[in-house]
Amino acid sequence: MVRNVIGAVLAVVGAAAAVWSPFREWYDGRHGRDYRVGDLFAGITDVKAELWLSILLPFAVAALLTLIGVVLRSRPLVALAGVIVLGFTILWMVRVGQAEGGLTVGADGSGIGDGAASALGGGALLLLAAAIMSGRPRRRRDRLEHRPVPSGPYEQPPHAQEPTRTMDTPTWDERRPPRDRDGPV
Repeated sequence: MVRNVIGAVLAVVGAAAAVWSPFREWYDGRHGRDYRVGDLFAGITDVKAELWLSILLPFAVAALLTLIGVVLRSRPLVALAGVIVLGFTILWMVRVGQAEGGLTVGADGSGIGDGAASALGGGALLLLAAAIMSGRPRRRRDRLEHRPVPSGPYEQPPHAQEPTRTMDTPTWDERRPPRDRDGPV
């Protein structure tokens, strides 16, 4: 129970960080909402994207998967949301690195911004939340309902039959070595 609560809180914080990240600077003052999702697959251009066709779209889908996963206590859904966020962020880093000739991090605000860091942190929090959550309890089926029913009134199923004992088979007491009554045990 406690693990699910902690995992749910981390998942919601991670999803919020991922959804908030496109509204912050990602690279050289350019916000994440300015990068089109199609540019991640075809190559980064200077064309600005519409809001819902930007990198916000996969992060919003990941946030929706996170909320469904938290409500259903589904670790795989929360982990999938984390993989989506990290996957699109890393794909963005690869494409920007190709377009710019490399990625930089500068103290003066140039290079990778806090929006990309927020997306990476949000994706990592989602994966951590999926690892912490205990998930849903599994249903255990009663094993007796799958056993064959005996056909006759005196017939027993094979698992209930006792092994036959012959006269040559010693009992437990006969197999134990005799104890010396006067000596140490």
